[in-house]
Amino acid sequence: MIKKKVLSQEDRKIWEDYIKNPSDIYDKDKNNQKKKRNSRFKFDLHGFTLDGANKKVREILFFCVENKYRELLLITGKGIHSSSDKDAYISKDFGKLKFSVPEYIKSNPELNKLIISVNEADIKDGGEGAIIIKLKNL
Repeated sequence: MIKKKVLSQEDRKIWEDYIKNPSDIYDKDKNNQKKKRNSRFKFDLHGFTLDGANKKVREILFFCVENKYRELLLITGKGIHSSSDKDAYISKDFGKLKFSVPEYIKSNPELNKLIISVNEADIKDGGEGAIIIKLKNL
C-alpha cells in the first residue's frame, strides 16, 4: 500500500491561492470560441413564388451573416415542373428560381456586399437544383 504524502501548510496555501486564480493556464476553449464559424445553413425554396423567394433569400442571408455561417445552400429545384412554360409573357429561364435567385443576389448591392460567390452546388449537395453562396466573414 502506498502512503499519501502530507502537504505542508505552506504548500497547501500556495495551492489554494493558485486554484483561485490560475492566470498562467491557457484556456483553448475560450480562445477558439471567438473564431468559430458555423459551416453551412440549408434552406429549401420549393413552393415559393419568385417574389417570395427573393424576400426569403434576403432574410436568410442577413440571418446567416449575423449567425456567422460560412456558406448558404439554397435548394431551388431544377425548374422542371415550373408553370412559367405555360405563360408566353414570362421568360422560361428567368422565371425559374435556379436562374432568378442568383441574379437577384448579384444585382442587389446590399446583398452583394455580404457574399464572396454564388455557384451551382456539387452533385452531392443538389447539383443543378441547388446553389451554394459563400459568405464573407464580417
